[in-house]
Amino acid sequence: MGSQILPARGQQQPTFPSDQFATEVIRRLDQAVAERRVWNIHGLLVLKNGEQIVERYFEGQDRERGVGDLGTVKFSVETLHDLRSCSKSIVALLYGIALQQGKVPAPEASLLSGFPEYRDLADEERSRVTVHHALSMTMGMDWDESSLPYADPRNSETAMDNATDRYRYILERPVVDRPGARWNYCGGATALLARLIAKGSGKSLHDFAREALFDPLGLGPTQWAAGPDGEPFAASGARMSVRDLSRIGTLMLSGGQLNGQQIVPSEWITRCTTPVVSSDELRRYGYQWFLLDVAFGKPKGWAAGRLERMWLAQGEGGQRLFIIPALQLVIALTAGNYGMEDQWIPPTRVLREIVLASVP
Repeated sequence: MGSQILPARGQQQPTFPSDQFATEVIRRLDQAVAERRVWNIHGLLVLKNGEQIVERYFEGQDRERGVGDLGTVKFSVETLHDLRSCSKSIVALLYGIALQQGKVPAPEASLLSGFPEYRDLADEERSRVTVHHALSMTMGMDWDESSLPYADPRNSETAMDNATDRYRYILERPVVDRPGARWNYCGGATALLARLIAKGSGKSLHDFAREALFDPLGLGPTQWAAGPDGEPFAASGARMSVRDLSRIGTLMLSGGQLNGQQIVPSEWITRCTTPVVSSDELRRYGYQWFLLDVAFGKPKGWAAGRLERMWLAQGEGGQRLFIIPALQLVIALTAGNYGMEDQWIPPTRVLREIVLASVP
């Protein structure tokens, strides 16, 4: 505790009682693990005002995207971990960097115009789909990866991975709804964004990520899993340590800046975290980032406690990056509860019953 990791831009010396906060987080965490109120979590790192408050690692069952079961892993600071769909949020940051460099189309541009190799798919309906619709998952295309498990070949994400040409598979989906009308979870949208980055930069997605984001942030080793066709699992293939995942969160809080260097344009951070559409009754969606309000603190009378906006990257199995700007709070969490119906419970309890409940 007490080490500084990527302090937020313009921050003052924190007066927050970090030792008290850390002690309470650890107490609640140990109790929740002992009582199995949270299970198979692998790593947890909490930052407040850029200060490392808690960093804990566990032992548990894990899998690797594109590889399979890894058995029991003893996790540590250096251990790489699947981010699964947290990868989508990283792709959004990469798109903003590539846009500033003039390497990808603007959000207002036609999506299909960025893929002239598939001009045979052009029709009136697809011409209305823009890059903005891909960024916000409002393309209106026929896509189902929510009602079917990923092990089911009918799942659209799985079918995309198994297709001879994954990008043609996505772009040829029928447009069944007005683009922009409603949100539909779609890893294919992220794959198209990543492909535009690769086409514009002349680099693989991972190579561009290292050059434009990971290396400037000082991240350690990273990986990005790919399919048998050599194309990256853009929506779910990133792997890095918990500590490095937390650095992504702190970069977001600093408006995309580190040590005076603007890594991600600040206006792009704003755009990613500005609600475009509701994803369900609680969450909104920006550009590949979930946005919601969280309550914490002891209620007074009829009040439910303090309510603040949270930015969220989330991945299958329990991977989470929680960012609460008003508190300058970053929570990075990895877990191994893949394919489980109750996989949402451990990260939700870590957030609400362990971290937020410990805020003085």
